[in-house]
Amino acid sequence: MSSNKNREDIFARLLKGETATPQDPEIHLLQKSSYATKQLLVKMNSSSDPSEIRSILGEITGSIIHESTSVFTPSYINYGKNIKIGKNVFINFNCTFLDLGGIIIEDNVLIAPNVSLLSEAHPIEPENRQSLVPGLVHIKKNVWIGANATILPGVTIGENSIVASGAVVAKNVPDNTLVGGVPAKTIKTL
Repeated sequence: MSSNKNREDIFARLLKGETATPQDPEIHLLQKSSYATKQLLVKMNSSSDPSEIRSILGEITGSIIHESTSVFTPSYINYGKNIKIGKNVFINFNCTFLDLGGIIIEDNVLIAPNVSLLSEAHPIEPENRQSLVPGLVHIKKNVWIGANATILPGVTIGENSIVASGAVVAKNVPDNTLVGGVPAKTIKTL
């Protein structure tokens, strides 16, 4: 009994990179939390007031969203508390953030429409596929992510880099690099 009392909750364990299995006694909390976030998203996605959007996004993330940051709605978020957003960030329409593994967006980042930042995935083996495998997504300063790009779990996009439209990024991107394609490969150094 005392070991359960001292055990971190499922959200903290996922943020630390621990896989969550369907047998986890707290697995039901993931869906419950997603629905609570969805209630706030409905309000946020219905707003056209930039201040109100930032305020509701701050409620979702549990942080203050700086007034220099702009978010065009709709946006889709499954949890929210593991998203950190810097200053002077621009997030365009229709972006998806699955953040149970953590998402860090540093200052001066541009995110185009239909971008997906996915910090969680599932194992390949069919017998384990219902488990959730987290991996921090880290977008460093001055990055530009093109339309319809997907950043997969565990990926860091280096400072000043560009992810071309439609790219699927499965590996870290060095600073000052343009990547594109499926899977994304280096196109050139900037």
